[in-house]
Amino acid sequence: MAQKVTIVSRQQWGAAAPKKRETLKGSAQRVVIHHTALPRCKGQKECMDRLVSIQRGHMKDRGFDDIGYNFLVGGDGAVYEGRGWGVVGAHAKGNNHDSLGIAFMGNFKNDTPSTEAMSSVKKLLQSGVSQGFLNPKFALFGHRDLGDTECPGEKLYAALPQLRGTT
Repeated sequence: MAQKVTIVSRQQWGAAAPKKRETLKGSAQRVVIHHTALPRCKGQKECMDRLVSIQRGHMKDRGFDDIGYNFLVGGDGAVYEGRGWGVVGAHAKGNNHDSLGIAFMGNFKNDTPSTEAMSSVKKLLQSGVSQGFLNPKFALFGHRDLGDTECPGEKLYAALPQLRGTT
């Protein structure tokens, strides 16, 4: 039985409406792990302010229809709804139509992801599988596996095996 994961909704964090939404055709086959490469946020208020800023950057500066990720996770383990389940993201060029993008909030070049954040992502993945949004045999990647980037940072990339085979 999948453990329940609490997700802070778009409405709760003050998300702007997306310009448009594209639905995934079927369940996601892959999960792509990212980091925001920004300083860690401490506490829900700071993380929610950061989300608004990330979304504004993605929509205004990069021309995305919405925040790029499906979900974002704070260091305290809080999970924030980005585009949410079943929506095509804009997080890994050429790899968005069958995947789910999850960003750890922080810069994990030198910082290690918190136990709380890792645990929440495991629960999120289990929840996605149990609700049918994620294929039970999904493949998990770090962003760098799919593109020329350091994302999700050395320390988070090294922790990815802990997230594989969690269902």
